[in-house]
Amino acid sequence: MPVTPRPPAIRAIGFLVLSFPIRLAAFLVVLITLLVGLGTTMLWIGIPILLVSTSLTYTFASFERRWVRTMLQAGIAEPVLRRPHGPGLLALWQARLLDRATWRALTFVLIAFPLGIVEFVAGVVSIAVPPFGIFVAPRIGTMHAALAASFLGPDRTSQLEARTQQLQDSRARGVDAVEAERRRIERDLHDGAQQRLVAVAMSLGRAQLKLDNDDASAVRDLIGAAHADAKLAVSELRDLARGIYPPVLQDRGLDAALSSLTARMPIPVEVEVTVEPRPPAPVETTTYFIVSETLTNVTKHAGADRASVHVTRDDDTVVVEIMDNGHGGASVRPGGGLAGLADRAATIDGVLTVVSPAGGPTVVRADLPVRW
Repeated sequence: MPVTPRPPAIRAIGFLVLSFPIRLAAFLVVLITLLVGLGTTMLWIGIPILLVSTSLTYTFASFERRWVRTMLQAGIAEPVLRRPHGPGLLALWQARLLDRATWRALTFVLIAFPLGIVEFVAGVVSIAVPPFGIFVAPRIGTMHAALAASFLGPDRTSQLEARTQQLQDSRARGVDAVEAERRRIERDLHDGAQQRLVAVAMSLGRAQLKLDNDDASAVRDLIGAAHADAKLAVSELRDLARGIYPPVLQDRGLDAALSSLTARMPIPVEVEVTVEPRPPAPVETTTYFIVSETLTNVTKHAGADRASVHVTRDDDTVVVEIMDNGHGGASVRPGGGLAGLADRAATIDGVLTVVSPAGGPTVVRADLPVRW
């Protein structure tokens, strides 16, 4: 059973006494609807009755989790429920019938009533004999919370299935992010460096024609234009390569790379990086990309005049926080820039969150695992 904290004596006694009528009502209502539903299943009317029974079971389970959290100060995670394969009550009932969470919750409802009788007696004795209540009631509350968690929380299989689904979603988002990055690189090459190189070729071709006509002045101008276009093309290719993976990141790590990046920003950016030991290369690349794209968005859209970047690491996670003093209102919208950053973080099983109230400030945070 999961480890649970020991509740205060007063809360534990209140829980033991006040839970009895709740358990009695849940036991009677769920058991009666379950038996009636099973008895009338062949007449089809039993299906909606069983659906009501399972719904009542889920309702009681949800209430029990909140009740345990409030009175015994022990949190119980929500179980992962099976999704229906189609629309309609029949598909919903079938999904609930095959869901382990339904039967675990139903089992708890049925055993909670006799258990509640014992707990009620213990609660009454605790009120009548305070030394008994001080020492025994919290321990009974702890055992109840552990029992409730084992029945009403997610089981190991459900957790593994949820983790598998999360990894599948993460992989799909990662593939989309890589495809979007490929299209961006192609677009930048086509619109930038490729056009510059075409201009260089045209200028050199015209210069060659001028050479045939011995027009030295025109040739000089054309070669000068070609030289300028070539330098711009080299600069654009360098910027493109830096956006993919800057050499300084590989050579000197995140601190130097982010300091170099923020030094080129049009607004002052405070940088603080503490990531020892150095995280894996995919984490460094993702961190650099998130900071770079976020600061680019800040300078273009946020109306900010200063920003800060803080990157820290513990044993398992690199935490990236970018804050600006702009007008706020940013959100993760499908197809938007922040959604792209979230997809980029998801490629290594990371999570990106945005807090941006109207009027600012805006905080973009990424939690990136160093192991996956």
